[in-house]
Amino acid sequence: MGRPHTKPPARKGPNRRDFFKQSGGSTAALAAATLLPMGSALAADAVPAFQHGVASGDPLSDRVILWTRVTPNGPRGAVPVQWVVARDPGLTQVVLRGTAKTNPDRDYTVKVDAIGLQPGTTYYYRFKAEGTDSPIGRTRTLPVGAVDRLRMAVVSCSNHAYGYFNAYRQIAARADLDLVLHLGDYLYEYGTNQYGTARPTEPATEITSLADYRMRHAQYKRDADLQALHRQHPMIAIWDDHEITNDAWKDGAQNHTEGAEGVWNERVNRALKAYFEWMPTRAVDTTDLRKNWRSFRFGNLADVVMLEERLAGRAQQLPAGGQFTQTGAFTDASRSLLGSEQEAWVADTLRRSTTQWRFLGQGVMFAQLKGVGAANAAGGGAFLNADQWDGYQPARNRIYDILKGNAATPGVGNVVVLTGDIHSSWAADLTQDPNNPDLASGGYNPATGEGSRAVEFVGTSVTSPGVNDPQGSTAAFLRSQNPHFKYIDLMRRGYMLIDATPQRVVGEWWYVDTVASISNVQVFGTAFEVQAGTNHLVPSAQTTPRANPPLLAP
Repeated sequence: MGRPHTKPPARKGPNRRDFFKQSGGSTAALAAATLLPMGSALAADAVPAFQHGVASGDPLSDRVILWTRVTPNGPRGAVPVQWVVARDPGLTQVVLRGTAKTNPDRDYTVKVDAIGLQPGTTYYYRFKAEGTDSPIGRTRTLPVGAVDRLRMAVVSCSNHAYGYFNAYRQIAARADLDLVLHLGDYLYEYGTNQYGTARPTEPATEITSLADYRMRHAQYKRDADLQALHRQHPMIAIWDDHEITNDAWKDGAQNHTEGAEGVWNERVNRALKAYFEWMPTRAVDTTDLRKNWRSFRFGNLADVVMLEERLAGRAQQLPAGGQFTQTGAFTDASRSLLGSEQEAWVADTLRRSTTQWRFLGQGVMFAQLKGVGAANAAGGGAFLNADQWDGYQPARNRIYDILKGNAATPGVGNVVVLTGDIHSSWAADLTQDPNNPDLASGGYNPATGEGSRAVEFVGTSVTSPGVNDPQGSTAAFLRSQNPHFKYIDLMRRGYMLIDATPQRVVGEWWYVDTVASISNVQVFGTAFEVQAGTNHLVPSAQTTPRANPPLLAP
């Protein structure tokens, strides 16, 4: 259903989280924190003309998007904005400078594609408008040639109403990162007290109009912790559903009522216009903003392939009514999660890749997740979440066909899937038949990892609620039915750290102690790694930060 007509004092999580209830879990409750009227307070170095900080994103080897937003001192038409890029935080070694213009048609946001930079280099940048300087930002271009290491933070599900972005602050302090991947739900569409009560939303109602979406982006960009993250690291982002509305698909969404909340295509257009105004993201196709799949190359070490899984090609989610089996409409091969155009692009991109590793950055869990485990020959068992790849198994099988290859086309190895959405932490071997121990019939050996075609690291949320599972009983039950999962944590919130070398990729889970108040406490959770050529996970250890990283922006 769409948005409720009667506003509850607090809304339970979106429907697709309800699978936890089938496994004995319950949605975690968050105690209300002190309400602040304008986000978590302006960053200390913010000034009236630049209330929303600075950001950078979509780096390439010779360019990067630089972003800010000007708040005019009064009614304005076009506003000129100067920008400068330098090699040092004092901005004395200038390499690029220029002037851009912004206006009300783009909500006074500024995006500069700073072209002519050197590969694998850290830069510092600043804007100037209305006689005022912006904060100084820090960014980095992608390397070329031989690359020995990649370190990136991975985040998702940052609901301002559910608490404080402490994870963002911890990531901002990590000077040795190459970039941040945001895998979706950068913001949420609900109104005040509909899904989270720690902080009010702006506007107070669910967002549907262009003005609404712009206002919500503006509220998030005023958050001090989010500003800190954007100021220190370039971001590569892909939306999931809440940037538009819950459980979106190509022609609608669970949380959209056609007519009462406008026309679906118009709502999508408004949401994406605001998204591309307010995010440091380079549009792939300005005539069709839904086509946001794209890839980034880190020399000979890794390709990062970002998938769009909501608006371009996804068929409507099937009603599951709790647990479901792979029968009936779930076996319809015409149902896609990516759409035929993007599926062809993914196949071509993976097969043409010459790097050591291939990362797939995407929104919803790829691994099978069952409430009742069974081999495929016995029906496959009962699945829990029709919104993720389990609801599109024939489409997932087509991805496995790429990984396995055939007589005419070699398979693709060293694939690492990076996922958000589910407000919890998971590490999985990826196999089509995880409950079948017979390797000869396409099964999987959980003790050795044989039969696994790739691996998946699923990151928890920045703030959005998981499951109250203090004894780990729900996680233990899920692991008993899903032997391909090597790690499950359903409660804690934070971020992932990915450390890649030619020999292995390590995924680390880092957790904050609370989101109910501002805190600087984080703890290391655990780590797993995949060694080159093995395509399965083994336990690992916390990695060592780079020595002598570039200085953070002041």
